[in-house]
Amino acid sequence: MRQWTIALVIGALIATLTFPARAANPLKIGVAAPFTGALAKMGADIRNGVQFAIDEQNAKGGALGQQITLVFGDDKGDPREGILVANKLVQSGVLGVVGHLNSGISIPASKEVYAPAKVVMITPASTNPELTERGLANVFRTIGRDDQQGKDAAEYALSHGFKTAAVLHNKNAYGQGLAEVFRGHFEKGGGKILIFDGVMSGDKDFTPVLTRIKALQPALVFFGGEYQDGGLLVKQARRTGLRAPLMGGDGLYDHTFIALAGERAAEGSMVTFPGRGASGAWEKAYSKRFGLPGAYSGYSYDAARVLLDAIKRAGKADRLAVLSQVANTKSFPGVTGTITFNKKGDQPSFKFAVWRVHAGVFEVAR
Repeated sequence: MRQWTIALVIGALIATLTFPARAANPLKIGVAAPFTGALAKMGADIRNGVQFAIDEQNAKGGALGQQITLVFGDDKGDPREGILVANKLVQSGVLGVVGHLNSGISIPASKEVYAPAKVVMITPASTNPELTERGLANVFRTIGRDDQQGKDAAEYALSHGFKTAAVLHNKNAYGQGLAEVFRGHFEKGGGKILIFDGVMSGDKDFTPVLTRIKALQPALVFFGGEYQDGGLLVKQARRTGLRAPLMGGDGLYDHTFIALAGERAAEGSMVTFPGRGASGAWEKAYSKRFGLPGAYSGYSYDAARVLLDAIKRAGKADRLAVLSQVANTKSFPGVTGTITFNKKGDQPSFKFAVWRVHAGVFEVAR
């Protein structure tokens, strides 16, 4: 009898390991982002974008004949916490995940956790090229890549007369990766990098490095990092007498950046971010419930809708089937633009714009 019991237990374990692709009822979708900590504002934008899409779908009857449940995972912007959150989402039975925010979390979580479980991950915010260059079939993004926006930033800077630049980054996968791309294209175009250095994210005093930069007299300061550091950086730059404008990537595209820097200090700062593609009607509806859309609200909404569309086309709550349908997404009408994934999970036609801070708001500069 004991032998039969052991055999049944072993058989159950083998079945669990052999057939990981089928998700348990009810129909669940995971949302992973930093809901607490320094990047909680962007995490809230992701959560709200997904929630808006799911609530709309549930009001229409849900998917596959049942209501959709969201499972939230607060990764706190920490790679170690991100792995724990990813595992919890997989174990909860989610069909797919919208997230994460940070490339430094999306890169390991997608390979170590989601890929073995056949769980599709659609990030609305992780832009590091490495994410989709590893041959993983389960990784997609509704945003562009740093090798796109870093190139666009360098070309814009050179075309507007900036011939020298000081480059700083926050030492993480997103910030350093973006800074390196900018440096490569800026030098290739004839520009000169006077300093390339990293700062500690979360530091409250950037004065020492800013003082060194001021002595070099760069025409431009480029920063690879997020708004919580970038806002303080430009504020302290002005206090040290460094007047060169600050330029950065999509991680700075949030009003919190302007608030932290102060309107006067932030004036003239430039960031690369997609041209606002969300329709006026959608933005009005979203704003009525959550307030003005944040940087990734529309991209999260579209990621959730792409996933819902894939579930509908799959016709069953099966992870492999859903993953396959996400990969087949072509000409999907998103509020941020038409979405078509290539074999890597990227949108090859994705375009970035350059935004400039003027009178306390971001305005398209080109």
